[in-house]
Amino acid sequence: MEIADISANQQSTINSALAPRGGSGEEFNNFLQLLTAQISNQDPLSPLDSTQFVEQLATFSTLEQQVRGNSSLEGIAQGINELQSLIANQWLGQTVSVESSNLTFSGDPIEFSFSGIEDATRSVLTVRDSEQRVIWSETLDESQEAHLWNGQTASGTPAPQGELYHISIDQIGASGFLGSVAPRVQTTVTNIATGADGTPILGTTMAPEVNLNSVRRVSE
Repeated sequence: MEIADISANQQSTINSALAPRGGSGEEFNNFLQLLTAQISNQDPLSPLDSTQFVEQLATFSTLEQQVRGNSSLEGIAQGINELQSLIANQWLGQTVSVESSNLTFSGDPIEFSFSGIEDATRSVLTVRDSEQRVIWSETLDESQEAHLWNGQTASGTPAPQGELYHISIDQIGASGFLGSVAPRVQTTVTNIATGADGTPILGTTMAPEVNLNSVRRVSE
């Protein structure tokens, strides 16, 4: 009995059914080429087992869904980033409250508040320069809601203006050091950038880089 190879019409039907969808990517093209070649060149005396063929088609379907899912997620992520950037642009020129330990000293006193740790009984302001050397330290008055650092240093020489300083409030409790918290200051948004993870980063007159999530608009 004569056994013919797969017909031209059958080949056309297979190619049409398994043609890669838009956006499927190089993985689909490679997979389809291998699968089509396997069907076209199968041994007529030992054709491809139907179960194996179904399994391969199932693999194709799963791969297609994964690629489409990844493409959809990328689109969603891009949309979110664009929305965040649009929202962030509305902050330009606004007076905001930010929590940051890295602050620029312009020559004017830095006024700040902070949220202390619950069990702390003493709060110590610590100011470090760009080389992480402690240049000022003082115990804060717990009865005051707002505090100031006017640029004074332990050496008696005013801190250079225009430089970035690391300012933190060390929390001391009955058991000793509990941790440090960052000061919260009011400043003006001057520019907007995008972080490595796509999150908008606000630049301000006092804090050069602040995550949008830590910014609060100040009511006028």
